[in-house]
Amino acid sequence: MLTYYTYPKCSTCQKAKNWLDSHHLEYEAVHILEQTPSKEKLKDLLDVSGLEIQKLFNTKGTRYRELDLKDKIDTLSEEESLALLASDGMLLKRPITTDGKKVTVGFNEEAFEHTWLKV
Repeated sequence: MLTYYTYPKCSTCQKAKNWLDSHHLEYEAVHILEQTPSKEKLKDLLDVSGLEIQKLFNTKGTRYRELDLKDKIDTLSEEESLALLASDGMLLKRPITTDGKKVTVGFNEEAFEHTWLKV
């Protein structure tokens, strides 16, 4: 079963949910603000995904701009970045979908097909 970190008001999350539902994939939806992943969980997701830490940030979000992270992101250590992401779910790019062995961040239909249908 998949774990799907989502913000229900997010249109990208809604598209991803509709895709998961239309492909009859089982998932547990986790509200990213009510249950923001811990630093440790984010580190696990990062390691499994193989992505750079910056890819976990919602660079188009209001909180990202409010904190002026565009100019600071490259100076933060991985530990500092993980702590910041774990402190505010609105900083996380969403949705984050995982089965524990694979991770997708954001929604791209082709990436979802490749990752979640080709098991």
